[in-house]
Amino acid sequence: KLPTVKMLLLIALLSAALLASAAPPTCYSRVLSLSKEITESFKELQTSKTVDSCVETLPRLYLDIHNYCVLAKLRDFVAYPGCDRVVEVNELKEKARSLYTILISYCRRDLVFLTDDCNALEMPISPPIEHS
Repeated sequence: KLPTVKMLLLIALLSAALLASAAPPTCYSRVLSLSKEITESFKELQTSKTVDSCVETLPRLYLDIHNYCVLAKLRDFVAYPGCDRVVEVNELKEKARSLYTILISYCRRDLVFLTDDCNALEMPISPPIEHS
């Protein structure tokens, strides 16, 4: 009888682990990961040597989803008329449009903006340099 109890306990633990890993992302985690992905893609686009020179004229795209100004930043970027011929820019605009939609529609009640400092989105704080 004891091995049966151990087996049932093991099955219960494995089932719980599988359910936990299959849980859908929260609005916050989805928005956070998408904003990081967009910011990184923009950095890569800016440093790429093979992309059109119009990329240099794009508005900065540093995103902080805790800053209320991120909504205006996303709107401005998506509406920017330049670089329509560059595939990477169009893909980035689609991601930005998706993030904006998620922020204003699906996650509207779940998010809390901690600041409305628009300048902070223009000049992101660099991580501290470690001295060795």
